This record gives sequence, C-alpha cells and structure tokens, in this order.
Amino acid sequence: MKYQAKRKAIILLEDGTIFYGKAVGNKEGNAAGEVCFNTGMTGYQEIFTDPSYYGQLMVTTNAHIGNYGTNKEENESDKAKIAGLICKNFSYTMSRPAADKSLEEFLEDSNIFAISDVDTRALVTYIRENGAMNAIISTDVNNIDGLKEQLAKVPDMKGLELASKVSVKEPYYFGNENATYKIAALDVGIKTNILRNLAKRDAYIKVFPYDATYEEMKEWNPDGYFLSNGPGDPQPLESAISVTKTIIENDHPLFGICLGHQIIAIANGIKTYKMHHGHRGINHPVKNMVSGKGEITSQNHGFSVDKEQTEAHPDVEVTHICLNDGTIGGLAMKHKNVFSVQYHPEASPGPHDASYLFDEFIDRIKSAKA
Repeated sequence: MKYQAKRKAIILLEDGTIFYGKAVGNKEGNAAGEVCFNTGMTGYQEIFTDPSYYGQLMVTTNAHIGNYGTNKEENESDKAKIAGLICKNFSYTMSRPAADKSLEEFLEDSNIFAISDVDTRALVTYIRENGAMNAIISTDVNNIDGLKEQLAKVPDMKGLELASKVSVKEPYYFGNENATYKIAALDVGIKTNILRNLAKRDAYIKVFPYDATYEEMKEWNPDGYFLSNGPGDPQPLESAISVTKTIIENDHPLFGICLGHQIIAIANGIKTYKMHHGHRGINHPVKNMVSGKGEITSQNHGFSVDKEQTEAHPDVEVTHICLNDGTIGGLAMKHKNVFSVQYHPEASPGPHDASYLFDEFIDRIKSAKA
C-alpha cells in the first residue's frame, strides 16, 4: 500500500456513542451488524471465515491484525462471513512464507469493509460494560443522522434466524467414502475443521442443509448425527429443533456444538437467552464436571442455555461449566445417547484440550453399533 492520508471513519453504536478510526485501504464504505469482540491473539482468518459470526462486526483485541497474511487452507468456510472488521493496527504487509494473500486482499475478495486505528481497548471496555449492540462502521463521517437511520433498520440479533444465510443449499460429502462410520451433519453454520476432525476419526460425513428433514437424513442410514455451530438465535430454528426431537426419540447417537448444543437444549424444553456480551476467544476455562479436569477452550457464542432449567431437568445432566461466569458449558442426556458442548473442540483457532469430545462421539457410535 502506498503511503497516503487515511480516510476517516467512525463506529456509531445504537445508543449514539461514537468511536473514531481510519478506513483500511483508504476505501469508502460502511457495514452494519451486532458489534462483538474476540480476545484471540492468533487465528484471525479462522475467526473471519467462521459462519457463526455472520451478521456481526468483529472487534479484534489483539493490537496487530494481518501480520501473517492468509492461507486458503485455513478457511473455515468459502469466504469471510463477518459483517465488518474493527481493529487497532492493520498490517498491509505479511511475514509468513506460507501465506498466499495479504489480509487486505483476502477481505477485498469477500467484499468486507474494515476500519483500523481504533481505540479497541476503549471500545471493548464499553461493550463489556454496556452489552453487545448493533453498530455501523462508515467513512460517511459527516452524515450521522443518515447513519442513524440506516442503523435503525438493522434487525436485533435476539429472535434473528441466520442459519439459512450460511447453510449449504444441497447436501455434500466429506471424507473417505470407505470409512467405518457414517455421520449425518445438519449444517446450521458448520466449520470445516469440525468435518476434518470427524473424518480423521474414520468417519464419512454427509452434510445436510439447515432445513433438512429427519427422513432425508435417516434415508442415508447414518451411524450418528451431528448438529453444527452457527449464527443467530436458536429459537426460530423450528425445523432443526423438530429434527433433533425425532433423533432423540429414536435414541440415535447425537453430538451438538454451540448452536447445535442450544438446539438440543430447546428440544428438551430448556430455554436459551441472549447473553450480555457473549463468549468469544481462545482461552476460556471450562471445568469438566465428570472428570473434574479443567480445559482451556475456544468459544464463540452470544446465546446460552438456561442454567437453572438445565440443572432441574430430570433427564439432563450438566457435564461442563464455563468457569468465567458459571454458565452451562456442556450437557448430556441421562437415558439417551446425546451430548453437547457450548464451545469449539475442533480448535480452529484455539487449544486442543477438548478434542477428546470427537473421540467420545465415535465411542458412542461404536457402542450403538455393537
């Protein structure tokens, strides 16, 4: 990038608060969505391509973003899914030999507007204190009233169905067709590394659209079922909830991650709620209530399962607790072959402490087949 004066940009929050920055690449533009932040020091490409972030403006708390470029092998979906990027220092040059593009080029390919030179410490502190809210980022800095009108039209994340925006349109296969186990995955925003983790455990996966019926999934005769992560509020996903109830009724092995975890809870009559500002980072501590061990986990969710209802449910046990705030980190059904977690054991990005959960899923499938 040639050295030149950067174009001024602003972040306008729905409560009227304004933060200032500069447009990445000196471009004009704007983007709107729910503003959230991720505390990961690395893994920005995996974060930006995670379908769970669809419709959200991502604030990165690491001071330097883009310094190691991007590599297409590290994408979690076909392109960046965030609504826009907000960062402190944006690196236009990259220092990693394995990179095939700069972050600037990568964002351009996905048509993602980004702003830098933002006091992200102040912005993140504000979100922590006041809660996640809609916002708009823009270079139209002298048109505050117009931006407020645009922002007023952005739907609230609570009650918002977004799985249909990121789900596959037609079923597809992943892995070795001669693998020992067959898994039917319901795609409500699935990450590629989840599929890799299942495939390397001798599983062949058929990925179905978010609105697939139980009959369509059962016709493939899978050995187990998987409910993926994804964006938005789980409550509007009536089809996925109905399918989950039928899977549970038939006692098939079932594993859910994040949005899939919330869908399993709702299928059991447990409500979910929108969190104050959510969990997003790669160093969130979780306690395994079964083993007593602690795990450092990758998390990304703005909704959570009601703790009181989960603990009181006669057919559900709490298997994991998020130690930062005591929220539900995982659950299992006592009399069905069903379990789920509210975090990302595929570690993309993040630590590998929870990768054993994929082994547990395969073990449950083995037991069901025996």
